[in-house]
Amino acid sequence: MQNHFFSRGSNLVASIAVGCMLLFLIVACQLQPLAPLDSMMEAGESNPNIFSEIFPGQPIPDEIAQQLMGDLSDGSEAERNAAIEAILTAQDERFIPVLIELQRFAQIGIAPGEFMRAETLERLSGESFGGDWASWIEWYGGTDLTPPPGFTSWKGRVLSKIDPGFGEFLQDSFGSTIRAEEIQWGGVRVDGIPALDYSRMVEPGDAPYLVPEEPVFGLAINGDARAYPLRILDWHEMANDIVGDVPVSIAYCTLCGAAIAFDGRASDGTIYDFGSSGFLFRSNKLMYDRQTRTLWNQMSGEPVLGPLVGQDVKLDILPIVLTTWESWLEQHPETQVLDLDTGFNRPYDVGSAYGDYFSSNETMFPVWQRSDLLETKDRIYAMQIDGVPVAYPIKTLDEEQVVNHTVGDTNVVVVAQRGAVNVDGLSRRAGPVTYSAGGEARAYNRGEHEFFPGADPDSVVDANGQIWTVTEDALISPDGLRVERLGGHLAYWFGWFTFFPETLVYGETG
Repeated sequence: MQNHFFSRGSNLVASIAVGCMLLFLIVACQLQPLAPLDSMMEAGESNPNIFSEIFPGQPIPDEIAQQLMGDLSDGSEAERNAAIEAILTAQDERFIPVLIELQRFAQIGIAPGEFMRAETLERLSGESFGGDWASWIEWYGGTDLTPPPGFTSWKGRVLSKIDPGFGEFLQDSFGSTIRAEEIQWGGVRVDGIPALDYSRMVEPGDAPYLVPEEPVFGLAINGDARAYPLRILDWHEMANDIVGDVPVSIAYCTLCGAAIAFDGRASDGTIYDFGSSGFLFRSNKLMYDRQTRTLWNQMSGEPVLGPLVGQDVKLDILPIVLTTWESWLEQHPETQVLDLDTGFNRPYDVGSAYGDYFSSNETMFPVWQRSDLLETKDRIYAMQIDGVPVAYPIKTLDEEQVVNHTVGDTNVVVVAQRGAVNVDGLSRRAGPVTYSAGGEARAYNRGEHEFFPGADPDSVVDANGQIWTVTEDALISPDGLRVERLGGHLAYWFGWFTFFPETLVYGETG
């Protein structure tokens, strides 16, 4: 497990500054070892008003607990020592997530470096992960521990030292469907990874920067076909656009390998567009809408923390495909494609931003809910059908090309006749890299039909020998029958499983 907590693609000078602060703290700790915990307590000036209401083995009163959180993050050394003594006296396990958070804050230079030692945390929890913040997070995720009241707002206030916008997102007054303890800073400020908003599209002949074999995301709505090269979206992770008169947001989580196209017309009748919050949840980006500044789960298209939680608001997932520029252009010669001149100064080379991550089997941030049914970063084609999550391994699709499957009461066919998309890129950090970007896959509601590979990638054959044409909207028979497309997307296995542990896996669970 790598613990890369800063510089997600070096999108902000601030990230570099944070790294420097961390380096300073590490060096300082090496040159001046911290005193033992007992000595710290003896040096502290205990507040008698606090201790009069704290008893061994009894939870600390909520109002005092909130005061202690503030003392730990922003108090004097004496106040921190007194708070630690109070917590250990009470053996109040609610402070375990507080201390894990303080260890993280110490790593990034916004809390005292003494918390990196984790002695108090180990004495309170009985665990021995030392200064390994990732291991603490993964252990904590499997517990049912809860923090003291006020934790979310406290966390937001401390993170506001990096960006005041973080405090706006993290407030106890908001509804939430996720544990705020698992929200992690991704290394950039709010919109530090800037979205592309209605960026200029050009004709293929005006995009000489593209090479035939490079990966693109393809989207076609109402006859309007558009290509979004990964070399560009790797740096932006969000594209708000209007395609075929439909407002669309392509939310691309590079860390979990998922680009999902959402219809911006939400179930509440509002049109939303999105930016990157700078936060992660289980190594998945938390996007935010610009209309209410609610945090949303990128994998499900649902609000998870903020004003919209509990309002029964959800986004529909639109079909999107990953393929090569050559294949997309062959299928859609009328396509438009993103102009390389985005208005941002980024090194838009293939693999530049995350090539080293894509070519590794490691995750960048801690994820506690995992499965070894597939390799951590195996590429899958993921869908929810009638509320049932299902994953199709790209390796299997590559072998079978056309898969007839039944999920619940729905008969599905997944067509993947062009195979996997492998990339040779140049990482800024690792140099030449090779990795899989996934594969070209489309799913359709096949009804009572059964399909088999066709003579070419753009056709399939039914049980009666009829040749059906593969399109972005449907499979179409010679006499005009249609088998409609279903929404789906690629993801890394770990990224899908952590949100859908009950998922079916084609070829593994039937």
